[in-house]
Amino acid sequence: MKISAKTEYAAIAAVELARRNDAGEPVRIRTICEAQGVPARFLVHILLQLKAAGIVTSTRGVGGGYRLAREPGEITLRDVHEAVEGQAEAAGAVTRGLARRSRAAAVLASAWSDAARAESDSLASITLADLVDRCRASSESMYYI
Repeated sequence: MKISAKTEYAAIAAVELARRNDAGEPVRIRTICEAQGVPARFLVHILLQLKAAGIVTSTRGVGGGYRLAREPGEITLRDVHEAVEGQAEAAGAVTRGLARRSRAAAVLASAWSDAARAESDSLASITLADLVDRCRASSESMYYI
């Protein structure tokens, strides 16, 4: 699976918003950048895409920022991925075009579809709440000297 930097930044921002969801207050872009090391110039555009997809909401003004539009347990990695990248096509144009004439291409197109479905199902099985739990578990198991 190939994941773009844009998708990674979107997922990191969404997890950070999920981590701060219980506070009930909007989170500023600067806060996300400082907490996660995400470049602000990318994050502005990414949050607009997440907003257009209904994953986050924004509040203007001095106390403004971004919040999740739904509960973290209702938002999956597939939601975030599709908000940024759009829905992926299962097979490439070459395979689709040849599938009508070539048995090998038809079989390959079917295999690409199976792989894409498995990938999509895997992303759909992981929620932002799951990722927040993993963050908490990994920070609790750290030992400092």
